[in-house]
Amino acid sequence: MRRKLAWLLGVVILVVWTVCGVAVADTLRVSAIPDEDPQELLRKYKPFTDYIAKEVGMKVKFVPVVDYAATVEGLAANRLDIVWYGGFTSVQATQRAKGATRLAMREEDASFKSVFVTRTDSGIKELADLKGKTFAFGSVSSTSGHLMPRHFLRAAGVDPERDFKKFGFSGAHDATAAWVAAGRVDAGALNFLVWKKLVDKKKIDTGKTHVFWTTPPYVDYVWVARGGVSEEIREKFKQALLKLDYSKPEDKKIMDLQRTTKFIPAKDSDWDGIRKAAIAAGMLKVN
Repeated sequence: MRRKLAWLLGVVILVVWTVCGVAVADTLRVSAIPDEDPQELLRKYKPFTDYIAKEVGMKVKFVPVVDYAATVEGLAANRLDIVWYGGFTSVQATQRAKGATRLAMREEDASFKSVFVTRTDSGIKELADLKGKTFAFGSVSSTSGHLMPRHFLRAAGVDPERDFKKFGFSGAHDATAAWVAAGRVDAGALNFLVWKKLVDKKKIDTGKTHVFWTTPPYVDYVWVARGGVSEEIREKFKQALLKLDYSKPEDKKIMDLQRTTKFIPAKDSDWDGIRKAAIAAGMLKVN
């Protein structure tokens, strides 16, 4: 009877810890915004988390989430420890989660871009041609799939609410490309690295669907740690990324999946421009 009561008490404590978002002491909970197909994300992060576990010296668990907002809520509620965010969600997370800090980014993210794609028979050659057309963004919270494309559209005199015949959100970059290729929409915007991957893997026929405009560069994706993660673990995680060497075969496998050849330190102030763009677009409230 005592054993049964002890077992039940243990279950209750575990449930309370889970609900309250208390971290398991020996497990680092890592996640990422779901900007691609879920199976692709699991494939990308298995070797990555295995590597981080060795470097940090503790268990690392990849925690998939249902949408972008869940990563922000997860960090703020202490249910996630370190998350791979896009520029906009990193702004949301550091605003919501007290003490959250950016750690490192891919070198490509210091000068990121979005591409606007359409079918070759659409007649669309520049942003102004999108007026009266149907259009797809990625996720509502995506930097490269929504916020920055919207920012550059408005700079070109194209207001999505006023000028598009209709627009929607595909939910992910690869889905946006698929929508355009299938004729569900006339055009769409997605991040340039996902587009390159789709082209390289021949999942897109560039004879039928192509890039007609590329944005100026902006800062984007970054790893962010919640305030409750110790300085020691933050530093170990950061250094694990910075020491990856693309010339080493084992490191190259991990970096190819992350679509980079180098990680660099992140500085919080570099995302001030993203924050201003989000406020201007009405996507972020000022504290």
